[in-house]
Amino acid sequence: MVIHIEFPDKMVTYETFVKDLATALAPMLKEMMGNPSDVISQREAFKRYGQGNVKRWRDTGRLVPLSKRPGKLEYRVADLMVLQQRQQDYI
Repeated sequence: MVIHIEFPDKMVTYETFVKDLATALAPMLKEMMGNPSDVISQREAFKRYGQGNVKRWRDTGRLVPLSKRPGKLEYRVADLMVLQQRQQDYI
């Protein structure tokens, strides 16, 4: 079964639509997320993932800050991405 999507100017298969969409979104996602092996500052982590989320993850021991520089808290982007994808239990 082939699904077609009709636009005002043309009709394409669903597969073509998804591939074109992925191609368009990939650079934006890469820019937004950065390299998962990167380390970001606490300020950037607050901005990207929410201050409340980062503090809660740190306070519950799910997120361990790196101490590369004295007085600066930094986090691995990969750790933050994993925690963001998990369903949270706030109770």
